[in-house]
Amino acid sequence: MSAFARMHYLARIFDSDLWWSFTRSPTVVVSALVAVAMIGSAAFAPWVAPHNPFDLATLNLLDAFTPPIWLEGGDARFPLGTDDQGRDVLSTILYGARISLFVGFCSVLFAMTLGVTIGLVAGYAGGAVDAVLMRIADIKLTFPAILIALLVDGIVRAVLPRELHDRIAIWVLIFAIGISNWVPFARTVRGSTMVEKNKEYVMAARVIGLSPARIMWSHVLPNVMGPVLVIATLQLGFAILAEATLSFLGVGVPPTQPSLGTLIRIGNDFLFSGEWWITVFPGAALAIMVLSVNLLGDWLRDALNPKLR
Repeated sequence: MSAFARMHYLARIFDSDLWWSFTRSPTVVVSALVAVAMIGSAAFAPWVAPHNPFDLATLNLLDAFTPPIWLEGGDARFPLGTDDQGRDVLSTILYGARISLFVGFCSVLFAMTLGVTIGLVAGYAGGAVDAVLMRIADIKLTFPAILIALLVDGIVRAVLPRELHDRIAIWVLIFAIGISNWVPFARTVRGSTMVEKNKEYVMAARVIGLSPARIMWSHVLPNVMGPVLVIATLQLGFAILAEATLSFLGVGVPPTQPSLGTLIRIGNDFLFSGEWWITVFPGAALAIMVLSVNLLGDWLRDALNPKLR
């Protein structure tokens, strides 16, 4: 892309209704800044974090339970204090957020791919195919998402050896969360596809002999992706919370790769003994991250709704 084309593309973005809506909402701007700051800090944790909390050579048990810097006994090396192993809480939050965000993004991408595919096929094919796929979706909705994730993780733990499960635990978690969150994508895409398949451009594509698969993926899919992006943004917060819940219950990522949920579970053991910072700060980071993502999702849903313009 040439420099002129890039400038023209940026000018179109800044002149769009979406950008106008974004800049007119201070809450959305702040949420976006917080989300970008947290995602950026987590992505570049090896360079941003004051310490590497998983480098055993740098840990000192004498630093365990050091309070935050503003409390009596605080240490400037550990702004938010340390945990029971002497690890810097700020550093563990940054490294833990990397895992939480990675699992969240990948599980939403998996759920979106599966749900969009099922929704396209069900909406375009109709008839018995649509009935079977939608009944499967209805059955899935009768089970809570967290229960399905626990069931998938339990089956994998029973089938695979412990060493192998620990190596692929993150991918099992991604699959478990993704397989429990595909229905909203499928239902939305199915409804949009049933509307789009009766329009003139789809009929014209049929007349010239294009295959159903090409019509679905090349013509129908681009016209139904708007609501899908909104759902994906909202589902990201749910996926991060689901990962934290599973890790808190001890069925998420292994202890050698703790996420925010694992850090909260570890700190919960010391909450009532006075070392509150071990669980409060990871919990606050998780809450702020999910809140900022959800606020962005709510704004995007309203901004892309033509009835609210």
